Amino acid sequence: MQFSKSTDYALHALIHLGHSERSSNVGIKELSGALNVSESYLSKIMSKLRQDGIVRAVPGVNGGYELARPADQITFLDVIQVIEGRQQLFECSNSNSRQHRLLAEEGGAQGDQQRPIKNECLVEKVMNGAEQHLYQYLQEHTIQSVLNEASQRSNREVNKK
Repeated sequence: MQFSKSTDYALHALIHLGHSERSSNVGIKELSGALNVSESYLSKIMSKLRQDGIVRAVPGVNGGYELARPADQITFLDVIQVIEGRQQLFECSNSNSRQHRLLAEEGGAQGDQQRPIKNECLVEKVMNGAEQHLYQYLQEHTIQSVLNEASQRSNREVNKK
C-alpha cells in the first residue's frame, strides 16, 4: 500500500497553513513554492480539501487558503480519505474457492458452538483488523500534533546551543 503524492502534498500544505504565523491566508504561489509543486496541480488538491471543508478559499487579489477548522481537529485520516477516497483497502477475492470452504469447515469442525459466518473470509478478517488499527492511528494524529512536535524539536535545538 502506498499513498499518492497528492496526499503528501495535501498534508504538507495543511502543515504550512497551520504553521503560518500570519493572521492572513496563504496564496497558492507561496504554497506551491514552499512545496516545490506546480500551482495547477496543487490547486486541484486544495480544491478537494476545500470541498470537504478542511480549508477555506479566500477570494480576491490577496486571496489564498486558510484552515477551515482548528489544526487539532484535522486528522491525517480526514486528509487521506479526501485525497485517496474512502474505499476499503482489502477485499477478499477467494470467498468461493475450495481452500476458503475448507478453512470455513475446519473452523466449524473444531467443536465451537459458533460456526464461522458462511463465506466469511478469514484472510479478510485479519486484513480488516489491520486496516482498523491503521485508521485509528491516523485518526489520533492531527496537523496540530505535527506542528507541536516540530516546535518541540526546534526548542531542543535552541537549548543545545
